[in-house]
Amino acid sequence: SSTAFTTSSLLLNVSLRSTVLVNFVACQLFALLMAVWFRIYLHPSKTSPFIRHVVATLLGVAMFILHFHQKSAQNLCWYCFIVTLGYLILCQITRVYVFDYGMYSADFTGPMMVITQKITSMAFEIHDGKMEGQLTPSQKYLAISRMPSLLEYLSYNCNFMGILAGPTCSYNDYMAFMEGTSYQRRHQEKANGKENGKAKQAEPSPKRAVVSKLCTCAISLTTYLSLYRLLPVDYAIDEHFVNTTPFYLQVVYLYLAMLALRPKYYFVWTLADAINNAAGFGFNGYDADGSPRWDLISNLRILDIEFATSFKLFLDNWNMQTAQWLKRVCYERCPVNPTAATFLLSAMWHGVYPGYYLTFVTGIGMTMAARAVRHNIRPYFLVSDSHKRVYDVITWASTQVAICYTVVPFVLLAVGPSLKFYSSWYFCLHLLCLLVVLVLPVKSRRRQARAKEDAAQDEQRDHSSTDNNCNRKDKST
Repeated sequence: SSTAFTTSSLLLNVSLRSTVLVNFVACQLFALLMAVWFRIYLHPSKTSPFIRHVVATLLGVAMFILHFHQKSAQNLCWYCFIVTLGYLILCQITRVYVFDYGMYSADFTGPMMVITQKITSMAFEIHDGKMEGQLTPSQKYLAISRMPSLLEYLSYNCNFMGILAGPTCSYNDYMAFMEGTSYQRRHQEKANGKENGKAKQAEPSPKRAVVSKLCTCAISLTTYLSLYRLLPVDYAIDEHFVNTTPFYLQVVYLYLAMLALRPKYYFVWTLADAINNAAGFGFNGYDADGSPRWDLISNLRILDIEFATSFKLFLDNWNMQTAQWLKRVCYERCPVNPTAATFLLSAMWHGVYPGYYLTFVTGIGMTMAARAVRHNIRPYFLVSDSHKRVYDVITWASTQVAICYTVVPFVLLAVGPSLKFYSSWYFCLHLLCLLVVLVLPVKSRRRQARAKEDAAQDEQRDHSSTDNNCNRKDKST
């Protein structure tokens, strides 16, 4: 009877996964059709921003209900950040420990994660809009000078193009798209030689970018559905596999298992990007050869991920909009140990599974060790192209193994299986990272930036003092 119960539970789990996947894909395909309709029939030249906001918001709320009908001042930015993130964590606790621990269902916290990013980003951008100085160039660009209306606020957070899977975008970029001014601004900034031609006046078509991204979606989904059952990550902790398989083959299997898992994320994020592009959102100027770029809100660069030669390079090209959000609301504003704070915030934002925290705590050590190696070892391999190629191959292999090792708890979710995996590897990379950090110390990025600023100020003082001396000599003469 227990076997029958287990079998029926497994079948129910598979059925739920299939139903939710079909529901999600159907909603996103509907969004793709609506995006094309939105760009053609509700173009800024044909209708007002008010109508575009209303339609985008109503479609977004309708899609949210359709998909989840089964479960359905100066310091103000920090209050907003704490309340919004706290509410998200409360919902994640409810979902995980009340509804379905370890199962994928109609996860209403997914859209809430994106909305949390948007609300907190907007809070800091409004805060920056009231500051007269002490802002970086990117903060000045993103600062909101006018308080959004209720309709604009709802449209930004709940529009149909990103209600289910994002990606996050800045409020100013979204408003420029809705008001029809994004093309002119990007033409002026990044035309790259086409500013004097007809391309400046013509609005570039996203057709080619959308078709290319939909082809990527098809390949990614086919790859994932073909391989993820053949190469499950949890097989890496199977006792028979661990006891009978040579260690180097365990490493190869783990890499292949993670390689088979990543196309799921490629599919979801690329489809979301294609939906926004189909609506006309995402234009980012031109390439050097004059081709239009549609990567303003792209969430990943697949080739840069698969061929990354450093831990940082991998993270910089994975879930890029979330990385930008973490940088803007945490890394640039945290006064103490911003790297650790950023990883901790990322874990809290992702959810309450213990595996998330094991992954991001491990990621802190990996980042520090990789930074130390890059600053101390890399210069010795830059003496020639052949040495540089050898270094790239070694660092590529090391990066892929380090990433796989780090994210295993993220996939296994629970503490027991995660520690079982790390024990089977004798915590080797944890110990190696600790050894590297102790033996190869490196200054933090902020210290290096401050040192450069101090050096520049000293150099400026020297120049000014020299100029003053010269002026005095000229006067005396």
